[in-house]
Amino acid sequence: MSGMCSRRLGRLFGLSRNLLARVARQPAIRCSYDNAVLRRSYASQAINQMLQLQQMDICADQPSRGLVIGVFADEEDRNDAGILTPAGWRYNVTKTNGRLIQVLRMSGPMPKRGEARLLFAIEPERIPYYSVVAVVGLGKECLGYNPYEVLDEQKEAIRRSVAAACRVLAELDTDRIEVENCGHAESAAEGAALGVWAYQELRDPKYRLSVPSIDLFATKDDICDIEGWRIGLQKAAAQNLTRQLQEMPSNLLTPTAFAQNVVEVLCKSGVNVEVKVEGWAESQSMHAFLAVGKASCEPPIFLELSYYGTCAEERPIVLVGQGVTYDAGGLCLKKRNELFNMRGDMTGAAVVVAACRAVASLRLPVNVRGLIPLCENVIGCNSFRPGDMVKSMNGKTIEIQCTDHEDVLVLADALLYAQNFCPKCIIDVGTCSGYMRQSLDEAAAGVFTNSEILWQQIKHASMHTGDRVWRFPLWNYYSKAVRAGARSDVQNYGIGRGGRPCKAAAFLREFVPCGQWMHIDATNVMVTNGIDFEYLRRGMAGRPTRTLVEFIAQTICKDTAPKLGK
Repeated sequence: MSGMCSRRLGRLFGLSRNLLARVARQPAIRCSYDNAVLRRSYASQAINQMLQLQQMDICADQPSRGLVIGVFADEEDRNDAGILTPAGWRYNVTKTNGRLIQVLRMSGPMPKRGEARLLFAIEPERIPYYSVVAVVGLGKECLGYNPYEVLDEQKEAIRRSVAAACRVLAELDTDRIEVENCGHAESAAEGAALGVWAYQELRDPKYRLSVPSIDLFATKDDICDIEGWRIGLQKAAAQNLTRQLQEMPSNLLTPTAFAQNVVEVLCKSGVNVEVKVEGWAESQSMHAFLAVGKASCEPPIFLELSYYGTCAEERPIVLVGQGVTYDAGGLCLKKRNELFNMRGDMTGAAVVVAACRAVASLRLPVNVRGLIPLCENVIGCNSFRPGDMVKSMNGKTIEIQCTDHEDVLVLADALLYAQNFCPKCIIDVGTCSGYMRQSLDEAAAGVFTNSEILWQQIKHASMHTGDRVWRFPLWNYYSKAVRAGARSDVQNYGIGRGGRPCKAAAFLREFVPCGQWMHIDATNVMVTNGIDFEYLRRGMAGRPTRTLVEFIAQTICKDTAPKLGK
């Protein structure tokens, strides 16, 4: 009878063999009432203990934590055993007793750049602190600046690999991800924050992708570069803000809504925002800007942003962002397949807003002015037409050859208005020519400048950020092409068959009478396919925000700061 009771208890409660043996070793049940009570009491206590232990295992909902560490290996040598980063090696020795590197080497060739390998149950503890460890490939230890690629390959490898790991860990519903610096904390923070971001404000909350919290992994023996990590997070947050504004549908992000969003975002960061209406633009004789937006029922708006990081007498850097919240092409209507992404034609405006917030958050000692003309280029009864003539602020007449090339018209008046602030330099960002895609694809944004100093600075900044730029010519050949019209001073399209990006820059040059100026054409980097850069999901890319922030930071250095010519 005692054996039968024990077997039943084992089947019902799943007792271990040791516990069953302990129960079975008790004396057989006799007619003694006291012995029976003692048996039942002992079995009940043992069963309750086992149930409590099982219940603790089932209900101990520990937070899911992930760890990202790096490994150096030669990608061309499949037999390379790999070398963990210093932080990864300390974790391997102190927390896993050397098991991590053993399992990693048994799992196959070392991960390459942009790849991550997940390892589970590495820690010997019954309930590990990190439920999953992602080991990312960083390439060779000797990676650095590649002059042929104009890129710091080590930093780019860190971004790509960390982003790939964080995205995979996020798919596992990981609550918290800790990332080691992998040799450069700023790049690791950029890759992690950019990789997990996704635009899903309009989705049902229960179908949204999980976005884990991201922290820097460090032990007491590590040199913790918390400042570099913070800078990387600020730069990534700026680019994510640009992506958010780009992704918002144009019926929700009208010029008025854009201005409201900017006020909410920047006023909390210490950036002053002035919203100027259509009447003000008319008083400033911004007829080229007003001609573009007069067909829309949404009134045009001009935003003026101000950040003072140093004394008020210091001349500011003026940023001009093209803010066409939707570009249908006007009467020269775009093709259907081009219309979908035209909600991102305000990329320049979004980049300027995000850059100003990042500069304020980093508290850079520099003065910045942001100028953002906002409007829509749609079809209406009041649309401007090919053949129309408009006057800019400086009195030059502009012949409208094509209403689909309105970008330069929006920027022209803003560039003239920028002269009022006696700027140190003027940087404008726009999406002025779709032919940039045929020239550079997604590899780099196009740069046109009249200053060798500005070019060297923006080139150096893009080398560090991995968001590269490439210089295009700004020759008189293209200036003659936009001045060739006999009826006007300049034309918004020009003559000739090609060179559209260069002609657009030459047109803008007509409205920068003096000083250092740089035009960034971001048309080709506005959208990404989600493949070429592991830290950017498919959709709007938010480029070149980080490069612009890095450029502004570099102007603080006296030896490389732009200098006004005599």
